[in-house]
Amino acid sequence: MNGLQLRPKAECRWDAVALGEVMLRLDPGEGRVRTARSFKVSEGGGEYNVARGLRRAFGQRTSVVTALGDNEVGLLLEDLILQGGVDTSHIVWKKSDGIGRMNRNPMNFTERGFGVRGAVGVSDRAHSATAALAVDDVDWDVLFGDEGVRWLHTGGIFAGLSATTANVAEAAMTAARIHGTVVSYDLNYRPSIWRDQGGKERARDVNQRLVRLVDVLFGNEEDFTAALGFDVAGATDGLTGLDPANFEAMIESVAHTYGELAVVATTLREVHSACENDWGAVAWSRSSGFSRAQDRRALQILDRVGGGDSFASGLVFGLLDGRTLQQAVELGAAHGALAMTTPGDTSMASRDEVERLAAGGSARVQR
Repeated sequence: MNGLQLRPKAECRWDAVALGEVMLRLDPGEGRVRTARSFKVSEGGGEYNVARGLRRAFGQRTSVVTALGDNEVGLLLEDLILQGGVDTSHIVWKKSDGIGRMNRNPMNFTERGFGVRGAVGVSDRAHSATAALAVDDVDWDVLFGDEGVRWLHTGGIFAGLSATTANVAEAAMTAARIHGTVVSYDLNYRPSIWRDQGGKERARDVNQRLVRLVDVLFGNEEDFTAALGFDVAGATDGLTGLDPANFEAMIESVAHTYGELAVVATTLREVHSACENDWGAVAWSRSSGFSRAQDRRALQILDRVGGGDSFASGLVFGLLDGRTLQQAVELGAAHGALAMTTPGDTSMASRDEVERLAAGGSARVQR
């Protein structure tokens, strides 16, 4: 279905594995970073959030391949990952030097935003343990062969962390494909990550190389343009940001260029204020063409960070569960919408809540 050949669940230890950095999020709540006197801590990361959503919302068996510095902050991050239900046996522990010159544990100070004040993220992630990951830090054949993995998820954030992480991603993705694991990749273009290491030109070089190893690709029009070089002009149209015909043509162009792609998916967002967005999603598969989730106009948002990752985990679950592309994109859009009603990068939704909303349910009280 949808052109994906999934390994049988019974022969795999893991339904999904994420490869990426896990950051310590420091949240000032309703206040601002610049005036805060206390912060609430949680964990998050573009690739990790997908594995955590698959575990907590959808009951899948997930693990994360990442690296942590071996100090008290690293232990805090490990504890948060464990509370999220994600397996930690593939964490690579790297020696900390005591003052943060190498193998640091990354932090992200995040304001939620309200009304005309947009959300703000201030990352402190340079020289992290994950950025120092090397290809031979992980035995990929043991992970994908002996243990068995149905789905690998990684992305452009991890690939851009350092001069070596793209090679790590390539090694993982290559091993995954050899062992029959489906590979998904979120382009997730972040200018700040690429700024001092070649900018858009290097981002495109890296992503164009890695996307050739991908089965399921996530991105939006900005990602496709900045990270892959697909420039598509078109009049704005609310949720899509582009004329619908041009938007679909862009996705088809990406799929034509990268013939290994089986599915391409994106969220659609129109920002009216920090706490009110129009929200939707669209997906394409080589076998069934385009499917579009129901649009949610004027969606009320508490914390928008992680909405796209929750969309990805919902769609991945749908495909792992053998749903049609239409059902999978509805699950993804519903999960992303619910995740943005609670604080933090990661989802607090249950599978029942996601299924009800995807089927057209409302916000009426449940008794």
